[in-house]
Amino acid sequence: MDNLQFFVEKLYKDHTSEVCHMPCKTDSNRFINDLIQLLFPLDVPRNMDEYMLRFRDSELQFRKLLNPLKSLLKDEPRDILDAFYPALPDIYEKLRMDAESIYKFDPAAASVQEVIHAYPGFYAITVYRISHQLVKQNVPVLPRVISEYAHGRTGIDINPTAKIGDNFFIDHGTGVVIGETTDIGKNVKIYQGVTLGALTVEKSLAATKRHPTLEDNVIIYAGSTVLGGKTVIGHDSVIGGNVWLTSSVPPNSVVYHKSEIKIRSGKNFPEPVNFVI
Repeated sequence: MDNLQFFVEKLYKDHTSEVCHMPCKTDSNRFINDLIQLLFPLDVPRNMDEYMLRFRDSELQFRKLLNPLKSLLKDEPRDILDAFYPALPDIYEKLRMDAESIYKFDPAAASVQEVIHAYPGFYAITVYRISHQLVKQNVPVLPRVISEYAHGRTGIDINPTAKIGDNFFIDHGTGVVIGETTDIGKNVKIYQGVTLGALTVEKSLAATKRHPTLEDNVIIYAGSTVLGGKTVIGHDSVIGGNVWLTSSVPPNSVVYHKSEIKIRSGKNFPEPVNFVI
């Protein structure tokens, strides 16, 4: 028996002896994108009947994704569907508020529609709000699968279990990380490269609050890191760029990192300025 056949037989044995509780990633990606298109369609259906048919198709997609998870579900798939779709009106209104907030504070945004259809930050927030609803309904695995899809598309990593209030604004977004037990209030703005993380990554702390709390009206600028479950950023505070925080900040604070930048003339600079890293 050659090495390849031996390896394939081992793979077959391993995977046929394990029960897979994973929804198909391709179907999961299609489901979330189709659902977003239902909430914010680029091509508006010709009539209400066609619109309703698209929602019924979405229900069928969702039911198919729940099938591999049946043994893990606390509720019947039908009950999950019956609770999920009635939650969409509230999710939609929250997303409209998020889009309005991004448009209001981003001078580069030409319209709310541009924000909805072109901004990666809004896409990531949309996937978060939908996946968070699934978390609230105790649906396992699927929220993380669709969240990681959004992560791959946008570079924005939002754990679906995090709690995020209304009027949330992520600008640019690349490199943003929002951990599982993060609690974010209303009217919060976050810029690219911000990490809301844990101080330690020990498995024994999985059931504890490991990530920070941001109260209402907080702004965190690019490249800043805020760590720890006991860390609270008080309301109306501003955290400047490149700040590293592991302790709480009282309301109405301004926190900034001071660095020294020196500018010299290249003509009188003794060290080489043309080099390769």
